[in-house]
Amino acid sequence: MIAIAESGSTKCEWVILNEEGLVESNFKTQGFNPDFHSTEFVASTLGQCVDLFASKDKITSVYFYGASCSSPKLNKRIIDGLQQIFRNAEIVVDHDLLAAAYSLYEGVPLISCIIGTGSNSCYFDGKNLSEEVPALGFIVGDEAGGGYFGKQLLADYFYKRLPENIQQDFKATYQLTWGEAREKIYGNIHANVYLASFMPFIAKHRQEKYIIDLMRQGFAKFIEVHVGCFSNKETKQVGFVGSIAFIFKDILIEELRKQGFEAGRIIKSPINELVNYHRNYMNILSEANKEAVLDKNNLA
Repeated sequence: MIAIAESGSTKCEWVILNEEGLVESNFKTQGFNPDFHSTEFVASTLGQCVDLFASKDKITSVYFYGASCSSPKLNKRIIDGLQQIFRNAEIVVDHDLLAAAYSLYEGVPLISCIIGTGSNSCYFDGKNLSEEVPALGFIVGDEAGGGYFGKQLLADYFYKRLPENIQQDFKATYQLTWGEAREKIYGNIHANVYLASFMPFIAKHRQEKYIIDLMRQGFAKFIEVHVGCFSNKETKQVGFVGSIAFIFKDILIEELRKQGFEAGRIIKSPINELVNYHRNYMNILSEANKEAVLDKNNLA
């Protein structure tokens, strides 16, 4: 059996495939980010996951793609935690940016982007992934990510610069003082997730000019920094994964066009297409099992 996981800082989506490559189960857990989470945290959290009880000892391969899984030192924190749960498995841990590239790939090179809690980008030609600018995290970078927009919203609320109707709705919804917000931002290792938690409020007011302008500004900055850096590549096609890109895709597509780029796939979650990439391009199934999958899919 094979486990494939895609993890952001907020949540992790899992798919378990049986020997024929068919989905045995799928579920969500806490997200695991080695910048914030220890080996012990990964192991203890997954050790309590009832969805894994029946299959964890049968799994022989785990492919885990996670936020900040970008160096051997960071990846080892996740690998060691996973190994305590999947004792009979070979563990592969890599960056969530690679998962985005795999899930967006349709046979031609493209610029692959993540806009969710955080943000990032790369160029993927089907085999090789390259980055031009680093992901600087929510304090310095993460343009157009949930933390970025949440930070802007909070600042305008406490500076009393929101439109009156949005200001009053925010006050009624959260009853938030600066002291409470400050503690959750500066005294919290999950501050990026906390800031991103205001995205449902932003989406609620998505028809307001203030919100439209906020999203335009954030997307324009992201495209300038994280997409424009690939302007010398042979493709102008740009794909996105992440809830923010998906929910506000009309604004995102318009901003792409303004800067001379073409929108490719924009998907909320990469997990299903990530699984398909493993089936189609990574030879995780035997030839006999590939034929079985095709036969069953044709009958479905």
